[in-house]
Amino acid sequence: MFLSLKDRGNIKWQSSMFLPEHVKLLKDLNEDYYRQVKPILDEYQLEEFENRIHTAMELSSTVKFTVFEDGFDWVYTGIIHRLDPLTKVIHLKLEKEKGHIIRVRFEDLVAVDIIK
Repeated sequence: MFLSLKDRGNIKWQSSMFLPEHVKLLKDLNEDYYRQVKPILDEYQLEEFENRIHTAMELSSTVKFTVFEDGFDWVYTGIIHRLDPLTKVIHLKLEKEKGHIIRVRFEDLVAVDIIK
């Protein structure tokens, strides 16, 4: 007599459960893999950033900031709302989220582009 066993295929080789600590460790490991080193900018690039920021503020142009935060580059697009020269913080009114203003430190800038 021939008995047929029902095989579960690849399911039997998969883990049945992950503990929250394992999930967090895998997520942190993935983030660390893609983390970058902050690029070093020379004084000419910083001066060019300042010129673009002042031009965009005078003309009320849309600006695209590339900001370095915690090992990653983030891109924000909007209109410069206000500059704080003492703390070197730029208040940027985001284009996509109406009325939402973020603060960007000048030292965190990696790139500044005027869009229009």
